[in-house]
Amino acid sequence: MPFSEKTNHNFIRDVHEVAKLIPWGRVTSYGAIAHYLGNRMSARMVGWAMHTCPPDVPAHRVVNSQGLLTAKHHFKTPKTMQYLLEKEGHRIIGDKIQHFGEVFWNPSTELP
Repeated sequence: MPFSEKTNHNFIRDVHEVAKLIPWGRVTSYGAIAHYLGNRMSARMVGWAMHTCPPDVPAHRVVNSQGLLTAKHHFKTPKTMQYLLEKEGHRIIGDKIQHFGEVFWNPSTELP
């Protein structure tokens, strides 16, 4: 099935809507969002969709599966993502969220 503009638009909207639900002080991964959305697209496509987030989407709460801030260069400055996460109580060392498993939010188990 070809990747259509309509599918693309709906997928991006769905990614943004899931990201809006991530609670303050929690984080999730691109893969967890892709899995929740039924694996319609890969984790890489979720990352691509996150690059187009409107300001009301907490994009800083979405990281890679290891808790790494791989998208930090897509923020206003390379330190903005870390700053926003630290404001929510996260400890970041070497671009990695410490105690990632404890703060991980899985939409597949936390949403209906």
